[in-house]
Amino acid sequence: MVEPTTTWVTNSLNTARSIHILGCGLNPEKPAHQAIHDLNQRGWRLVPIHPKDAGASILAKPIRPRIDDGIIPEIVVLFLAPERAKSAVLEMLVKYDRGSFPLIWFQHGAESAEVSEMLESNNIRFVSDDCIVRYIQRNELSRSPAFIATPWFRQIADADDSGCSVWQAYSGHEDAERVVTKLEWVGDLVDLEQSNHSIAKYIRSMRNQSESLLDTAVSLA
Repeated sequence: MVEPTTTWVTNSLNTARSIHILGCGLNPEKPAHQAIHDLNQRGWRLVPIHPKDAGASILAKPIRPRIDDGIIPEIVVLFLAPERAKSAVLEMLVKYDRGSFPLIWFQHGAESAEVSEMLESNNIRFVSDDCIVRYIQRNELSRSPAFIATPWFRQIADADDSGCSVWQAYSGHEDAERVVTKLEWVGDLVDLEQSNHSIAKYIRSMRNQSESLLDTAVSLA
């Protein structure tokens, strides 16, 4: 088991720009949802991941269904049951090489001896037996420079069953309800720059040399 209160954990948090939070949906009674509120305004780019609630947002932070190919997360927090946490770790072991492997943080109840042994056998550091929110609060951590919220975007199926898609832009301080049609893609400007999803790649292809990707994405909405 990895000891959580170590210098390398603090260094990892201080140098990371983003924190991906798996299991973070709209239910306000869930600890993962509350983590967004507790860590808000501390400087990190908080990335909630929840397949069911994807497309909606928490404190203007869009909920993604998954971590897109092309995105290299720095810290992945698992608010998941042990079996789901195991599946998430196995997927990451296949997806990321050891040089860019994220710091895995098991929230209470997500860890298991099997997964711990799996990570240790691959010489991958992880954190368990501590809450990331409590760790950050206890050590009075914040990220500097702070991540500045940018507009976020989603593409959904049109409600009239025409087969068309609707590209939408929301400000970095604007929330959206759960999608009632079909979510085709969701993310912020960082996702739009890095994702290998076909929609993100298409939006990048629409950019003119004279404008920024942000300008392109907003104008298409």
